[in-house]
Amino acid sequence: MKARSDVTISIITATYNVADTVVDCLNSIKAQTLPLEHIVVDGGSVDETLEIVRTVSPRSFVISEPDNGIYDAMNKGIRLATGDVVGILNSDDFYTTPEVMTKVAEVFDDQTVMSCYGDLEYVRVIRRGQECGAAGRFAVVRHWRSGRFNCEKFKWGWMPPHPTFFVRRSVYERFGGFRLDMGSAADYELMLRLLFKHRITSFHLPEVLVRMRIGGVSNATLAHRLLANRMDRRAWHVNGLRPYPWTLLFKPVRKLPQYFVRVSIPPVLVAMAP
Repeated sequence: MKARSDVTISIITATYNVADTVVDCLNSIKAQTLPLEHIVVDGGSVDETLEIVRTVSPRSFVISEPDNGIYDAMNKGIRLATGDVVGILNSDDFYTTPEVMTKVAEVFDDQTVMSCYGDLEYVRVIRRGQECGAAGRFAVVRHWRSGRFNCEKFKWGWMPPHPTFFVRRSVYERFGGFRLDMGSAADYELMLRLLFKHRITSFHLPEVLVRMRIGGVSNATLAHRLLANRMDRRAWHVNGLRPYPWTLLFKPVRKLPQYFVRVSIPPVLVAMAP
């Protein structure tokens, strides 16, 4: 029997008036078989978010104060983290199984690995209620299969799904966190900077680690998509990098096959692990 990993992991969740969805996120963290440090950075919620967090996840470390948006909250969490490895789970997302953190920790047992990522599924809620379980039931609508790591793939519009991205805390201390001037492209800029510019090592866990509810500001309208494209291009510029002429065009195009990939689970409807 393999001994439990000595790697410690900190998970950061930024919240702001998310009483309707945060329970699933909290339960998936609490269900992990590996002990975690969970840091909740709240932007000053005025709904029941904080009450839910303290009830469902009383061992989480919580701070609540005004901030400059979700990436500012994430940076606060990174600065507070004490784990060897830092991961970020949004309040709308949840881990697929209780063994996700155990598998991530095993990857980082290799001291040469500076980051890792996995696959992600976008889901929509079918219905909620006690008859469906605490998390209700979800339909998988998009499967993001990340593929093996090669930093040169960034030039062809590739990026790993940020909710599945885990990084050694020492990397953040050396190269910094999220840039607040990058808008919705802050996660893309961060991964471009760490993986492509600074060439930190990374490992692909070939399985679905996170499920994410469909939505997102950057893809909500054509105007938002055009703005996101400009910010993606700026992410290369601020790092002194030059993409291919087609790099930013390929980025949204690469997403299209994700709607047609056969998912790894037999049923269309899936329920979150308790």
